[in-house]
Amino acid sequence: MAVQYILGLDFGTDSVRAVVVNAQSGKEEANQVAYFKRWTKGQYCDPARNQFRQHPQDYIDSMEEAVEGALAQLPSSAGEAVAGIGIDTTGSTPCPVDRGGTPLALKAPFKDNPNAMFVLWKDHTAVKEAEQINELARSWGGVDYTKYEGGIYSSEWFWAKILHVLREDPKVAAEAHSWVEHADWMPALLTGNTDPLTLKRSRCAAGHKAMWHPEWDGLPSEEFLVKLDPLLKGLRERLFRETYTSDVKAGELTEEWAGRLGIPAGIAVAVGAFDAHIGAVGGGIGPATLTKIMGTSTCDMIVAPDAEVGDKQVAGICGQVDGSIVPGLIGLEAGQSAFGDVYAWLVNLLYWPLQYAESVPDDPETKEKLRQDIKDKLLQNLTEEAARIPPGQSGLLALDWLNGRRTPDADQSLKGAIIGLSLGTDAPRIFRALVEATAYGSRAIVERFRNEGVAIQDVVALGGIAQKSPFVMQVTADVLNMPIKVATSEQTCALGAAMFAAVAAGIYNNVAEAQEKMGSGFSRTYTPDAANAKVYDRLYEQYLQLGRTLEQQLREL
Repeated sequence: MAVQYILGLDFGTDSVRAVVVNAQSGKEEANQVAYFKRWTKGQYCDPARNQFRQHPQDYIDSMEEAVEGALAQLPSSAGEAVAGIGIDTTGSTPCPVDRGGTPLALKAPFKDNPNAMFVLWKDHTAVKEAEQINELARSWGGVDYTKYEGGIYSSEWFWAKILHVLREDPKVAAEAHSWVEHADWMPALLTGNTDPLTLKRSRCAAGHKAMWHPEWDGLPSEEFLVKLDPLLKGLRERLFRETYTSDVKAGELTEEWAGRLGIPAGIAVAVGAFDAHIGAVGGGIGPATLTKIMGTSTCDMIVAPDAEVGDKQVAGICGQVDGSIVPGLIGLEAGQSAFGDVYAWLVNLLYWPLQYAESVPDDPETKEKLRQDIKDKLLQNLTEEAARIPPGQSGLLALDWLNGRRTPDADQSLKGAIIGLSLGTDAPRIFRALVEATAYGSRAIVERFRNEGVAIQDVVALGGIAQKSPFVMQVTADVLNMPIKVATSEQTCALGAAMFAAVAAGIYNNVAEAQEKMGSGFSRTYTPDAANAKVYDRLYEQYLQLGRTLEQQLREL
């Protein structure tokens, strides 16, 4: 059989990575990352307001750059052998579009308007709107539309973000015919059907973030939405009712995009989904296996048969949706709003005075390289010194809510905290306390699932931290008191997207078969240290008590 390639496109927070995967073996033949140029410059973002927006042109430009770079690493004929495309993105990352499905930011009057762009997953400007959704869902007398979303709607999600933008920007409100998730727009763009009424919408995105469920015929009712705010009147009918799993073909690659990407027209483009859900498939998820994508934040995914979940509504998570991860199984999502970002915060804090050193060069490129080299060295040294401190000996206890709390029980108004500081406290001790806090946050998620009757027998870690930080991984294994297997592939999201595309293209019959044929296995296992685990049992209880004690005060700061 002639070799067939699948193109996996993984749109992350900072960049897109294109991975060319051998459809028969799963071997990752080539990959290329391309950073979002406007985003890298900090355009359209205001961290002080928790505003994070991305321009759609960044997605287009970087996708073309990444695909070209990946294919350039292979023989010139490789592009002709590409048989399908799979796509994952961050989410919830919605954008206002016109009647034809064009993002408003691609139109001249809105080209520099952040409200006309994609509202990135980490944007927390809609805290007020999320609170109002939660209050109304519990009090209006009808269906509680949050009940399959863990019972708490988040400011990171679809409706809260839409309502915030509509309230803030009347011009965008007047021009926006509909809204699309980033995960839906990319396949729509490549297949030439961006019509918001007919493009194929992701089951994953709709179920976990937009309160879509078959029980109430799709999205929340018009009555509920209008009670929330009259600005939402009529929007439900301009969105969608049907959703699709990612083993379904969204359409076929257009002639235009075939020419721009250097691959055949007419090949299958799979329905998109969120990176964590698709990455879980790339990492080998199955029933009772928790997959943890560990990067700037974490997304914790698990699947279970419908017979096991039944009518149970798991409280405080980020949704339970039939087919959102693996078709035929209930996908359950949890996660932490900050993980690697917690460590980056400390590094940035320590770096702050160095930017004023007289020896800093004036040349921007040299200055940026020096800045990154220093930060990398800071992180390396912090890790080495923190690893020498025995568990329980730092004298510190921290809460990991520096970017709010996603799970259990979403609350983006929360803040982080560190207690136990003294004149003897140094940077490595603070770093160790922060690493331990992120591990305690991971344990809280595991315990919530178990307390709600969801079995967890195995843990698989994916992502940059899993690949690069043995210290963080060992602490997490000790705190969980469970072995953690690390997936071999460094690109599990793109690999998972390729698996779905291989099914959509007809190469494999189902996702399980694609996983078996294309999976990469595991590179190592972190086994918990029994003595450390015992210490962490005690410290974890103190972490929980600290959270209960400070929660209200932190929320009000």
